[in-house]
Parts: sequence; structure tokens; C-alpha cells
Amino acid sequence: MKKLILSIFVLGFVSTAVAAPATVPFVDLNKYLGKWFEVASIPMVFQKQCIGNTTAEYASAEDGLIAVVNSCDTQSGERSVAEGRAKVLDKESNSRLKVTFVKIIDWVFGFGGDYWVLDLASDYSYAVVGDPTLQYAWILSRDPFLARETWVSAELKLRSLGYDTCTVLTSVQSGGLSQRIPLCEYVK
Repeated sequence: MKKLILSIFVLGFVSTAVAAPATVPFVDLNKYLGKWFEVASIPMVFQKQCIGNTTAEYASAEDGLIAVVNSCDTQSGERSVAEGRAKVLDKESNSRLKVTFVKIIDWVFGFGGDYWVLDLASDYSYAVVGDPTLQYAWILSRDPFLARETWVSAELKLRSLGYDTCTVLTSVQSGGLSQRIPLCEYVK
């Protein structure tokens, strides 16, 4: 009887589990480094103070890590800045990383989040980033303005991976969009 109950529980869990999204086959980290503009995201609690001009800057760091500096404009007119580190988890593809903003003597990746590159332009002009649970997503661009066909392509990619693109909101960027609206509505 215990085995039957356990089997039903396991089968129920497996059937409701979300399949992890596929990442891109390879990321050239040297090309990926630099400044990215967040042009859309699923709003995160740690970004609640951000009202616009959100950027992420990546650079080579100590011990093979990647320095991460996220920043955004706040309501008070100040720039909010968070410094962290990323480490590559999948050395063959470089498309699965772990990012942390917690430093206690050294960087603590146990408190980090998954950063998976789900789509990437061949010229590294835009990227779609997410996580295996489909709860986080960002559309990043080298420019604050994204061409219409790129918006459509990014939305289609997220949707094909199982994301609800109505939870992904466009980001306010000087030189880009001026309001936050659901991605599913923006691409209509």
C-alpha cells in the first residue's frame, strides 16, 4: 500500500512538473560581456525601486567569475546599484550561470539565482534570459531601442518555452519605450 501511494505521489509530481527550457548551444562569454539594457522583464521584488533605465554590465573578474553590476533609476532620482558575481555552471555551452549578490567574506552562490541564456542574436545584439522554473525572464539589448521584429521574435521564443508572456512587462528606457505594458499586448 505504501508503494502504491508513493507511486501515485511521484507520478502526480512528474506529470505536473514544468520541463526546464532549452538554452542556446553556446555563448562566447567575451562577446557577451559589456553593457546590456533591460527592455523587458518579469518584475522582481528586488527591482521594485526601479522606475526605468535598468542596465546590467558584465566584466571578467577574479577566479574565472563574471562581475555583475545592475543599476536603475529610482523614483527619488538616484541611481540604484547592485554588485554581484556570476559563475558558469555549464562550461561546454556557457549558457547556464548562477548569479549572486550576496558576499560574506567571499561570494555566496548558495543564495544565487539561475541565469540561463535562452535566446541570443548571432551578433550578440539581444538576449533572452530566464531560469528553469519559468519564473524569471529578461529581454536584454545592447541598445535601449529594440526593432519590432526582434520584440516579436523574443516574445515567440518565451512563449514557445512555456512562459506566460503577459507576465513579462516592457521596461522604460530613455531612447526606448516610455511605459511598462505586458509583452503579449505590445507585440499584437
